[in-house]
Amino acid sequence: MRLIDPDGKQLGVVAIKEALVYAQEEDLDLVEVAPQADPPVCKVMDYGKYKYIMAKKQQEAKKKQTIIQVKEVKMRPKTDKHDFQVKLKRARKFLEKKNKVKVTVMFRGREMAHPDLGRKKLERMIEETEDIAQVEGEPRFEGRTIFVILAAR
Repeated sequence: MRLIDPDGKQLGVVAIKEALVYAQEEDLDLVEVAPQADPPVCKVMDYGKYKYIMAKKQQEAKKKQTIIQVKEVKMRPKTDKHDFQVKLKRARKFLEKKNKVKVTVMFRGREMAHPDLGRKKLERMIEETEDIAQVEGEPRFEGRTIFVILAAR
């Protein structure tokens, strides 16, 4: 096997017993790092310290990742101006926190006869948030609702 010392220097091709003796003399572990190589590559290192460093790197990477959630803002075709402003303010707050927003207009009863009113509500929401959001796809009907998803820029 090819042996690498703790400093990263190659010690050449040695027998397994010699490598184990060298690792014991250094009071470290013998770790196989490339078993598919010809000959296999082994390194003398402190395996516990190596595992600890890798766990720390993984924790740091996990800390830096951001989780994007999809928040929902629901309204109806008859939602009044002031209520619309409240929903708009809520959607803007979600977008500023880098979350996606699903804007849903729900229809009940005879409101289904006027899908254009719901589409107008969605278009207005898109216009009001276009400075901080972009639309992910066209407004779509799904049963008694029409929705669109907005993503923060």
